[in-house]
Amino acid sequence: MGLDREAVVQAAIAVADEGGVAALTMSAVARRLGPYTPMALYRHVGNKDGMVDGMLDRVAGEIALPGVGGWRAQLTAVAESEWAMIGRHPWYAELVHTRPPLGQHTLSRTERMLEILTGAGAPVAEAMTYAALIDRHVVGEARQAAEERADRERRGLAAPAALATAVTAAAVDVGATGNYPLLASWMAAPSGLTPDDEFALSLAFLLDGIAARLP
Repeated sequence: MGLDREAVVQAAIAVADEGGVAALTMSAVARRLGPYTPMALYRHVGNKDGMVDGMLDRVAGEIALPGVGGWRAQLTAVAESEWAMIGRHPWYAELVHTRPPLGQHTLSRTERMLEILTGAGAPVAEAMTYAALIDRHVVGEARQAAEERADRERRGLAAPAALATAVTAAAVDVGATGNYPLLASWMAAPSGLTPDDEFALSLAFLLDGIAARLP
């Protein structure tokens, strides 16, 4: 198959999915594509920024844009779909704010969110603010979850049981000071929500705030 922009973008996504942002170089993408030099890629994407623009917009196209339902249900669906997309492509959360959000899929998502919010009574300027807050929340939560997951993997604590055991062991030292009784009691028998459930709860809080400001 001949080399074109779509092939370069798809190969770049595969490289970033496997190795993260640190692995994303023009040389690595060229190797992924076969017997090509990095210079051959420039003819199709312009430069690395152009390649990143294509990557970001390509995966933004995976975000569902519902057309029916109440405003809250529709925005929840958009946010949850973006959250799931970033789970598949963690590098998105690192790169999305480094480039202008002007890709076709990105613009379509923003436009749909504005339609939903203005349809619920928000003036367009306020709707833009709310849409931006939702997007920043999704990206920020996803990036933190990815960083925490990577840290646990580095420490050998990827399994929930292993993490709980480590927290419980640390409770002895925390409790020995006598300064943190509530925290020590939780650490002795740690419990909590999964990252997916935490995201759903925090998104609900944000939508509660928007609901309170709508007409």
